[in-house]
This record gives sequence, C-alpha cells and structure tokens, in this order.
Amino acid sequence: KNQSNMANETTPFLSNSTRRRSFSRFGDDVPSSGVRPSGDSINNIPLALEQWHRRSISNQSEVARDILPRRRSGKHRTAKSTGHIGVDVGGGSIQGHQRVRSFMQTVDGSISALTPIEMGRHELYEELPFLAIPGLQKKEHNLSVAFSSYAAALDALETDEYLASTGKPLNAEEKEKRLSQMSLLLLDELEVDSTVVTTPLIFAVLIASMLMFNMGYNISVMNAPEPFVFPGHSTSAWSMAVAAFCVGGPFGSVLAGQWADQRGRRGALLLTTWLFIFGGLVQSMAPSLSVVILARMLIGVASGASTVLVPVYLGELAPPNLRGVIGTLTQFALVIGIFFADLVGFLFANANQWRYMFALTTVMALLQLALTPFLLESPRWLLGRNANSSKARFIIKKLRGFRYDEEVETEVNHYLGAAKTQGLDGVDDNDSRSSSYDGDWEDKENPNQPNNKSSQNAMTEMFADKTIRLLVVSTLVLQVANQLSGINAVFFYSGLFFEGVIDNPLVGTTLIGGINVIATYVALLLMDRCGRRTLIMWSSAGMFVSCVIIVLSLKGYLDKLVALGAVASYVSFFEIGLGPIPWLVVAEMFEGKYVTSAMSISSQLNWTCNFFVGLLFPYINKALGPYSFVPFATVLLLTFVYAWIWLPETQGTTPEELQAQLIKKNVNTTYHNMDIEGTVSGGPPSQDEWAEALALMQSYEDNAGEESVVKSQM
Repeated sequence: KNQSNMANETTPFLSNSTRRRSFSRFGDDVPSSGVRPSGDSINNIPLALEQWHRRSISNQSEVARDILPRRRSGKHRTAKSTGHIGVDVGGGSIQGHQRVRSFMQTVDGSISALTPIEMGRHELYEELPFLAIPGLQKKEHNLSVAFSSYAAALDALETDEYLASTGKPLNAEEKEKRLSQMSLLLLDELEVDSTVVTTPLIFAVLIASMLMFNMGYNISVMNAPEPFVFPGHSTSAWSMAVAAFCVGGPFGSVLAGQWADQRGRRGALLLTTWLFIFGGLVQSMAPSLSVVILARMLIGVASGASTVLVPVYLGELAPPNLRGVIGTLTQFALVIGIFFADLVGFLFANANQWRYMFALTTVMALLQLALTPFLLESPRWLLGRNANSSKARFIIKKLRGFRYDEEVETEVNHYLGAAKTQGLDGVDDNDSRSSSYDGDWEDKENPNQPNNKSSQNAMTEMFADKTIRLLVVSTLVLQVANQLSGINAVFFYSGLFFEGVIDNPLVGTTLIGGINVIATYVALLLMDRCGRRTLIMWSSAGMFVSCVIIVLSLKGYLDKLVALGAVASYVSFFEIGLGPIPWLVVAEMFEGKYVTSAMSISSQLNWTCNFFVGLLFPYINKALGPYSFVPFATVLLLTFVYAWIWLPETQGTTPEELQAQLIKKNVNTTYHNMDIEGTVSGGPPSQDEWAEALALMQSYEDNAGEESVVKSQM
C-alpha cells in the first residue's frame, strides 16, 4: 500500500481532499515522502540564473518583464499580485486568500508552512544584518540567487520523483529547463522588494536622511566662515573648534545604543533631532569661540548618534532587498550636506552673516521635527519588547502594504526568526501568534533594561575566533586608513589649503564638494562590479599619487592649478574605496551576531582618528608647508602594501557558496509540496491538518515496524 492509502485507512476524521493534498500536490493517491537537499541533488546554479546574475542589478527588474511574461498589479501583495507565485489553481482562483504552501519538516519533527517565496524572504531576513549600508545590494542579490536556485532544485526533484513513479521521469534537458524556469520565476519575486516601496517607508527614509544631511553640513560648515568668526582667534582655538565635532562623535555613538534600547528607535531619533536644534542655536548665538567649541561638541554628539541610529532604524524598517539601496540614499544625503555647506558659504560667509550659516543647522532640524508625526517606530524594536505587540503588526501592515493578517503574521515571524539567528535582545513569546519562535530571550520581566550581554559575548568571541581574526584586524586597519588618509583635512580646512592656490578658496572648496557627490555615485556603480580588495588598492594608490602631485604643485614644480585637480582626484579615489568599503566589509563578511560589535568598535576608532586629523592638521600645515600631505601619503602607501599582502578579498560569498551553505544548513530538513508555480489541484491544507496527517503516518509506520518485529520473533 502506498502512503496515501495508509492515510485513508487510518485518518477517517480528515476529508479526502485534505488527505490527498497533505502528502502530494500531484493528485489522488500519489506517494510522496518529500525531498531533501544534498550535494548530489543540488550542486549548481542554472545557466539562465548565471546570465541573470551577470546583468547590472539596477536593470534586472526590467529584464524580468521580458523573461517572465507575467503581469504585476498594484502595490498590494494579493493572491494575484507580485509576492505570491502561482495563483490560478485547478483552473480557478484560490478562495479566501489561501496560498499554495510548502512544508518544511525538521529532524525534531517541527513543521512550518510557508510559500517558496516566503521561505526565500525568511532566509534573507536571517542572513542580512538589520542595517541600511551602501553597497549591500550585492550580498542581497547573491542570497536571492542562491535561494532561488536551491528552491527550484527542490521543486525539480519533487517533480522528477513523481514523474519517475509514472514511468516518465524528466530527462536531463527537461530538468535543466524546469530548474531555470522556476529559478527565474522565484528570483523575480524575491527581487521585487527592491522596486516596490510604500509611502510610510518613503517618509521614514526622508526624515532619517535629514539627520545625515545635517551631519554632512556640519562637517564642512566651519570651512568658509573661518576668517570672519571672531577674527584674531589663534590656530589652536580654531582647530579645537573644528575638532570638537569629533570629540562629541564617539559619545554620541555610544549613547545612541542606549537611547535606542530604552526609548525606541523613533524616540532616539527625536532626541538626536533636539540635540541638533539646541546645538545649532547655541552655535549661532555664541558670544565667544569657547561657546562655539561647546556647541560643536554637542552637534558632534548628535552626529555620532546619527551614524548609529539611521542605518539601524532604516535597516529595521526596510525589507532585506531594499537595505542596500536605502543605505545608498543616506550616503548621498551626507555628501550633499557637505556640498550644501559650501554653496551656502557664498551667501553667508562674511563678517555680518556668518551666524546664519550656523543657524541653518537648527532650521533643518526643525523641519525634520515638523515631519516626525509621519515617523513610525521600528517594528523590530517593538517585537523585541513584546512578540505579541499589536502596534508592531499595525506598523508592518503599513510599511509593507499588506491586506491580510496572515501576511502580517508571516512577516512577524521573519523578524522573530532573524532575531533568534542574530542573537538579539529579548522578546516575550508567550502568545500563540509567535509560537513558531522558540528562542530563549533575556530580560522578559523588565523590557526597559537594555540587554548588553549578547553584545559583550559577541565581542569576546569575535577576537577569540581565529577564523575571522585577520578580518577583524583588516577592519581596524581600514578604519584607521579611512581617516588618517587625510580626507577630512580637506573638508575641514580646504579654505586654508587653497589660499594662494586659487583666487577665491571657496570656489575650490565648492568644486571639491560637487566632485565628491559625483564620485559617490561612481563608487556605487563600481562596488557592484569590482572586488573590495581591488577597490581598496586602487583607492589607496590613486590617493597616494594625488598626494605626490599636490606636493609637487605646492613646491612649484607644477602649476598650482594642478593642485586643485589633484585634490579633486584625491577625493574621487577616496569615494571609490577607502570611503565606503571599511563600513561595507563589516556588514558583508561578519556573521549577524558579530555585526553590531564590529560596527561599534569601528565607529569608535574612526571618530578617534577623525579627531586627531581635525585637531592636528593646522599645525601640520604650518610646520610642513607644501609637504603637509606627506604624512597622509605615508599612510596611504602602508595601506596599499597591507591590502596587497594581507587583506582578504571581502566582496562577499558567491551564490554557489551560499547555495552550498543552504544545503548544509537544511540537510536534515524534509520539504513537501515544493510548488513554485502553484499548480496544486485545490486550496492548501492548514498546518494543523498537515501535522495531524504526518503524525498518523508516523504512528502507522511505527506500528507496522513493531508488528514485523513480533512476526520475526515468532
């Protein structure tokens, strides 16, 4: 007797249709024991998927419409819209928003019911850090490619298993065709998150990006008005006023974590906004340079907090496939803020209006404050305090544009599953709505108490783990090189540097700011195509050559205008490598449990080096004159040598490697009903019905085994 007939005899309380669909999607009385991944059965990325992967990521959504002739309809993921593959079942539509489910049965007997696309999104949630960082798109895409191929191979295995039972198994060509078609179909659905956004998410990105804009503005705001702010100030006093910004930064980055845990992400962002408001007011009304120093320190605290809060907040709101794109937008907000400060200098950098430049910090923060009613709390933080939070579910529904509670609960379980994998702080999981999550959480009785234990443990493990020790050292080296390359000496003191090089130093400063914006865009294109180590080497080498040309120009061997071009080249090479990649390496290469600790250490080291550059460059310029860029050139040369000899390639794991990891991770998992097309003959069974049927099957097999033992003994 086959398994379906066994079930028919032993489960009279289940309907015939339920029993049939519980075991197979191929019709009446079809035996199916499920399929398991293995290196022999799933061992390659389909050729069609490789061609898709080589295309520019920004063009793949358009290409998908040509490859897959399917119609998208609306922003909501209904039964006939993007987000649920295969909706026409048995010639008609699924009733009551039922979905074609696949089932995963782990070795401990637990069962989860998700569609293949939901399985893919769950993998993305678990593997990608909750951070919006520029350049993360490649890792997002590689994960999508890996899972699409993995799930399509399971679909092809199950189909071939059924057809083999009928005497007509798939031949090699038919297997490859089905594998390619299902892979492309699933990848198209996973990638759609990078093209579909909702209005609440747009407002969140806009409001949070204003913090980064304000930070960029304050990086460069001291440059243009230097001759007019309290004339007669000493070099030490002015360098301290500039560097005070970097004194506040480390404190802000430390405090931001506490604020975010205790007040929520939204509350921490509001507190940071008020710091910008107050700091800008104090700076614009300062009676002396000493008060400016204190105000700059306060603004530095706000800026340091922004560098922590904005990537975390947007990463927790955005779906995984959008985190890299949103991180790119915040990076643009930063460099545009720097450029805006240079432009404003043409209007207000004079003896009578320089205070207006400082007051703009407050004006921009007030504008942000006016928009905060549209700012949503992070659903991840709400679920971290209470897994049953109705507010979190309401926010998720708005952010994703869902119509059905079932979709919301699936998304909630994505968040909770990722929290379990990445080892984050407490969730109360006593409610049935989160019963699929069985992790151990701390501080359940006192959700207001921040949980730093996991962070401390992760930091200890990170330094003790020999397999990532070189990566940890490389991360620290790149953070030091990021600042000691001297980039902020240009943004802090370009007016001082361009004196005698160009008639109006502000023109040169503004030109550099504009080139910085363009170079940021070029860098984002290169990061999708080139290895991280390669870009670091090109960046450090290009900046080194630029430093040499600057020195030669200032010494008179070359025209002084060449120095302006060399500074522009210097900034451009920074943006393609040493600017973004030290941060991207952390998000790409560290496991989720290490990302927060690695980011924290990187931030502290970066701000410390930034402080020394801001404080010491005026003295270096005064002492070395035309040789002032020699110390930076030395750092860049050492960086190039380190990258050449020791730096590992950190571009990220390839789709093939990720697919092998998926196989290893799920080697003891059995998949049933892996139906990417959604072609079952009827609506899907519930998870409870499936569990009952499987339990009765197991009971039947156990009884049959006992009977055979008894007979053998007789």
